[in-house]
Amino acid sequence: MSIAAAVALLDRDHSIFAFNERVLDWARRKDVPPLERLRYLCIVSSNLDEFFEVRAEPHLVASQRQDAKGNYTVASFERLAIAAHTLVASQYALYNNHVMPTLEAQGIKVVSHGERNELQRRWVKQFFEREVRPLLIPVGLDPSHPFPQVANKSLNFIVRLGGHDAFGRENEIAIVKVPRVLPRMIRMPEKISGKTYHFVSLSSVIRAHLTELFPGRDVGQFSQFRVTRHSDLAVDEDDVRNLRTALRQGLESRQFGQAVRLEVSAGCSEYLAAFLRQQFNLPEQALFRVPGPVNLVRLTQLIDLVPLSKLCFPSYRSCYPTQLMPGVSFFEQLKLRDVLIHQPFESFGGVLAFLREAVNDPQVLAIKQTIYRTGVDSELMDLLREAVRRGKEVMWWWNSRPGLTKRPISTGPRCSNQSGLRCCTVWWVLKPMPR
Repeated sequence: MSIAAAVALLDRDHSIFAFNERVLDWARRKDVPPLERLRYLCIVSSNLDEFFEVRAEPHLVASQRQDAKGNYTVASFERLAIAAHTLVASQYALYNNHVMPTLEAQGIKVVSHGERNELQRRWVKQFFEREVRPLLIPVGLDPSHPFPQVANKSLNFIVRLGGHDAFGRENEIAIVKVPRVLPRMIRMPEKISGKTYHFVSLSSVIRAHLTELFPGRDVGQFSQFRVTRHSDLAVDEDDVRNLRTALRQGLESRQFGQAVRLEVSAGCSEYLAAFLRQQFNLPEQALFRVPGPVNLVRLTQLIDLVPLSKLCFPSYRSCYPTQLMPGVSFFEQLKLRDVLIHQPFESFGGVLAFLREAVNDPQVLAIKQTIYRTGVDSELMDLLREAVRRGKEVMWWWNSRPGLTKRPISTGPRCSNQSGLRCCTVWWVLKPMPR
């Protein structure tokens, strides 16, 4: 027997699905607070987004090329699709049959259009006219208006129309792109919902008023949809003159990379689903029909809008590092022993205290700091800029591969260079694993 046949190797991609199954188990547990169960569902969706953005593209390409040998083949893509569909089906069954009914028993409900009373419908219509409709631009597809560019993980609607438009054309397909600036979950006011927490989803608001976006046309079939695109950065650091510029351009272009997954409503017609798959050049296995919101991640907004601490885990406050004595010089304490700070259980305040003392100490001539991820408006960056103003030499090392963060990762070095900080970019060749 060969070594390859004798040793069962752990498949990296399927191990990610196994990990998310364990995360999903926390959403199943009845001893977990209701809003935290919903949060675990959102975490699984976020992890799946990152998986498809980083890991799915080689399998999809191999399937399209009909590759039968190597690590990425037609068979590997089919196994991946089965695992993904199984996990998503479990996720939405848990969402519809357990998590949301549990929240409804606590007075928290996402009210669909069919469940709204007359007063609620009037309020939703007013909200649509005031906040939503001015930002929507329906696009009817015809030879002069081809299928629009659809950004990665954005919410969109596809509509099949009857009749003719204002110019007498029979363009039966229209696309409505939903801006990201609009909130995905909206709480109805207390005068309508009483003391309960009633919400409406943005997709439900738009769906209820689609006919108003196409006056004079018959709105027939429609569905919300969301496409996930390959978004891993692929920059050859040996072949670019300015790595920071190349990274910035890569971040901008990955919003429109190759499509790897298409999510539509469970009731989406075969005609519209086939039309979208053709536009994005995706096989049937890449189509996910979901009985609920196409993006469960956005339900984290609902969690933030419900101020009921009893439905969440108790908030955790990290303590000041136990090996440090507040008010005593950090340098004097380091003369006595080494100090180990265990984060996140111990706060970052100890590190900031150390840096603050170094900035204010005239005997400190240089500061060298490794920073994995921070905002340019953080206290840490303010302290480093203050050190420069006081004449100290400051050098910080910056990780340029922080996964799939949405923050512009070149902002930190650019702002630091403008303020006199010296930044050394560290480029990680290894592909980051989803967290």
